[in-house]
Amino acid sequence: MDPESPRPGLAELFAGFFAAGLSGFGGVLPFARRIMVERRGWLTGAEFADLFSLCQFLPGPNVVNLAAAFGARQRGPKGAVVAIAGLLAAPVVIVIALGAVYERIGGIPLVHHALLGLAAGAAGLFAAAALRIAWPVLHRPARAAIVGLAFVLFGVLHLALPVVIGIATPISVLLAWRFRA
Repeated sequence: MDPESPRPGLAELFAGFFAAGLSGFGGVLPFARRIMVERRGWLTGAEFADLFSLCQFLPGPNVVNLAAAFGARQRGPKGAVVAIAGLLAAPVVIVIALGAVYERIGGIPLVHHALLGLAAGAAGLFAAAALRIAWPVLHRPARAAIVGLAFVLFGVLHLALPVVIGIATPISVLLAWRFRA
């Protein structure tokens, strides 16, 4: 962040993260970056990448961690709470409203079939995103082996994520060292 630019106040934090939460159907991160870096100038692109990288190692949703970390950095614990509240306010209200609507009309066969179609489309989008993430890794056999191992441990054997990480990480390091993957 430019040392000469003023720190955002609590209202600005709420408004910025509220806009990101409201815009980000299917994924808030690109909108959060656009708001924080391009529109408001709160962070440079490199600072955003550094902060987001840190947040990926924390438990919980990455973008919520990002809101908390940035809010806390700007305005302490109140800033963290306000940024998280801004990020989650619109989605929570929308989900509650949609839940109420679904409770009233969810039993209608047409609505049920429409939701089945929507679920299929969402699964397709998820699969496409997973392939995009995995594609660069799959070109090297050692890396592809780790992807396969993680898939089997988590997706087939249903092991807990910390167990999968505990198994896959040392094997990954060994393979990277051995094959310079």
